[in-house]
Amino acid sequence: MTTMYVHATDGIRIAVYETGESDATTVLAVHGYPDNHTVWDGVVDELAGRYRVITYDVRGAGDSDKPPGRNAYRMNQLVDDLGSVLDAVSPERPVHLLAHDWGSIQSWPAVTDPRFADRIASFTSVSGPSLDHAGAWMRAGHKHPVATVKQLLDSYYIMLFQLPVLPEKLMRTARINALMTQTGKIGRSIRARDNEPDRSEADKVNGIQLYRANMLSRLSRPAPQSTQIPVQVIAPCSDIFVSTELQTSAPKPYVPNLTVQSVAGGHWVVSDRPEVIARLADRFIQQIETGAAPVSAPIRSGKFVNQLVVITGAGRGIGRACALEFAREGADVIVADINDVAAKQTVELVQGLGVQAYAYHLDVSDADAWTDFADAVRSEHAVPDVIVNNAGIGMGGPFLATTVADWENVLGVNLWGVIHGCRLFGEQMVTRGQGGTVVNIASAAAYTPSRIYPAYATSKAAVLMLTDCLRAELEREGIGVTAICPGFVDSDISKTTVHVGVDDVQQDKLRTHAVASYGRRGYTPERLARHAVRAAARNTPLAAISAESKFFRAVTRFAPSLGRRLAKLDLNKI
Repeated sequence: MTTMYVHATDGIRIAVYETGESDATTVLAVHGYPDNHTVWDGVVDELAGRYRVITYDVRGAGDSDKPPGRNAYRMNQLVDDLGSVLDAVSPERPVHLLAHDWGSIQSWPAVTDPRFADRIASFTSVSGPSLDHAGAWMRAGHKHPVATVKQLLDSYYIMLFQLPVLPEKLMRTARINALMTQTGKIGRSIRARDNEPDRSEADKVNGIQLYRANMLSRLSRPAPQSTQIPVQVIAPCSDIFVSTELQTSAPKPYVPNLTVQSVAGGHWVVSDRPEVIARLADRFIQQIETGAAPVSAPIRSGKFVNQLVVITGAGRGIGRACALEFAREGADVIVADINDVAAKQTVELVQGLGVQAYAYHLDVSDADAWTDFADAVRSEHAVPDVIVNNAGIGMGGPFLATTVADWENVLGVNLWGVIHGCRLFGEQMVTRGQGGTVVNIASAAAYTPSRIYPAYATSKAAVLMLTDCLRAELEREGIGVTAICPGFVDSDISKTTVHVGVDDVQQDKLRTHAVASYGRRGYTPERLARHAVRAAARNTPLAAISAESKFFRAVTRFAPSLGRRLAKLDLNKI
């Protein structure tokens, strides 16, 4: 890294840092409050092999001069500072601008200023809206009252910073420093780097003038401007200072070339997960540099528009119905099944709804097959947005008649199949850092004891507990985890359920009885799929689907002794 000093239009010295090859495409990164340029160190390390990366300490921070008084921090001067840095580091070629927090706030006026139209090739903003766009968005608060009130509450500190003297004194106390450290951990990914940005007392104190000089005047009298510069907004889903809705909605009327990305993480995701920010910035910059705009997808509507959904056991029954329902909601579908013919039939049906679908052979009880499958999906398509672990088999009969081989079979499909799907695709989602959804198809049997389905009920109870545990772990990654617990569904599983401890004749009779019983119930896989997709979209922890599933759920919670009595019944004789 090399260091130079640039003189701003008012004579203030600005410390500028350069990393990477001098003839490479230039990325200019602007930090926020109360940081200095070191907040970008992780991102710089990720980008430096491909780009010439420039960072600088804004006035009042790091090694730049620290002018007294709020007038030296007005927005027009901050924009001039950016222009002075551009003149020094890239006077002839446009740069790609990357900014966070107040770095984004002070970059927006440059991006929307015609003087910079040929100086900035693209702009990636993280956790920092335009104050003019934000002011206009808040004025239209009647259109989104809940989001507006929440944002006003989250912005309590803005009014605190308007007070004289007190904010500076607070920033010099150890208690506030400890509070800022803890605040920075809110929403952090489990993959976050355990390093707090390097901030000095001067960084924390001087930056208060940014709020005093600009915040209230801009928000109260917004003058939003448009820009033709391509803009990417990266919105952390757990940002406690700037809501996702404000970041993504405020610029829409003014930025026709807008790309929105959500990422898992908190406000300081740029230092917590620099590899995620660098990857998204790199991809966006490459699209601009090569002229390869994102491929226009067919216009769709629905809760899962243009998302990629992987469904196991999707060849028929509940899996096929879910594949079709996700397709109706705008998703592309990966159909995985051990039955290749059935999988291809599902693909044809899904494609008939105007989305993409692909068939893969998969034995969900085979760990090696799962690894190959997950790798193939990622390399041939992308990291999926949704994984539906649906594949399952039925098993009935008394516990003492259930052999070790029977247990291995039912647990291999019903439990290990779910474990593999959660583990492999959950890992991909966490690494990508942009959230996702895990849907595990359990059963009302998961919480309904029965003397005739001990192995099946045990496997599904384990799936339900796994779902609850995984939900707690992955929440801060922006990954929703939902358990679907159907009741008596008229699906193919009743035709293939293995009843242990009986001969072939009795096996056929039991299956015939089950098919007839489920048929009389008349609850179709299609009805289940509609409820399941809705539950996934809402990130419902547990969806008890059908009246009997809800009834047994209530019995388990409020009248467990009744549940134990019902468990003694032989449903095969009803």
